[in-house]
Amino acid sequence: MSKHKDLKINVFRTREEMGAAAGRDIEKKINELFLVKDEVRMIFAAAPSQNEVLDYLAASQNIDWSRITAFHMDEYIGLKAGAGQLFSVFLREKLFGRVKMKKVNLINSNAGISEEIDRYSALITEAPVDIVCLGIGENGHIAFNDPPVADFDDPHIMKVVRLDQQCRMQQVNDGCFPSLNDVPEKALTLTIPVLFNASHLFCVVPGERKRISAHDTIYGPVDTSCPASILQRHPDCRFYFDTGSFGE
Repeated sequence: MSKHKDLKINVFRTREEMGAAAGRDIEKKINELFLVKDEVRMIFAAAPSQNEVLDYLAASQNIDWSRITAFHMDEYIGLKAGAGQLFSVFLREKLFGRVKMKKVNLINSNAGISEEIDRYSALITEAPVDIVCLGIGENGHIAFNDPPVADFDDPHIMKVVRLDQQCRMQQVNDGCFPSLNDVPEKALTLTIPVLFNASHLFCVVPGERKRISAHDTIYGPVDTSCPASILQRHPDCRFYFDTGSFGE
C-alpha cells in the first residue's frame, strides 16, 4: 500500500480555528452517518491538544448524542481512581459529562488488567467503529502506541505498554504532571489496527512541539519510528494543523 493520493490536510492560523473546523466536520460526518445508521460508534483521544475540538462538540446543538456510543483510546496504569490525570476523568470533564450519550465505555485501569483488556476488547469489537477523534504525540504516537511498541499488524485489540521517555516528557510539557517521576510508566492502549480500521479519522494536531512529528506523519516513510505515518494509507483521514505544528 502506498500513500493515499489525496491527503486531506487543513492548516489554520490559530488553535481555536483549527478546533472549530475539526468540530464542524465531525458534526457533519455524524449527521451523515445518522442518515444510514441508528447508532454511531466513536473513539476519542484525551489530551490538551484536543481541548478546542472537544469544546466545539460539547457545545454543539446539532448532534443527537443519544445515538452515540463512545470509547476512549488509552489510560494510565497506576494512578488512584478519580485522579485528575486519568483520561476517563479528563473526557468526563471535557465531553462525556456535558452531553447525554447512549453509552460511554470507560477504561478502568484499577481493575484486574487482563480482565479489563478482555472486557474492553469485547466492547470495541461488538460492531465497527465509525469515527476516531485523535491526535499525534511529540514522538509520533497514536494513542499510546509509542515507536518502541507500535505494530501496524498488531494482533491485539488492547495491550499494556511501557511509555517511552519522550512520551512521558510530553505529559509534563502539557502541564498534566509536575515532573517526569510523576508520570506513570505503563498504560493500556488500543492498538493501531483498531484505530486504523475505523471508517473516518479526524486528526487534530496543534503546537510547535508537534512540528517534527507532524512533518514525519505526512511526508515521512510509513514506519513505526513515526507510528502516525500509517495514517497516510487511510482512505478517509482528515488532518487539522495550526501554523505552530505545520508551519506558515
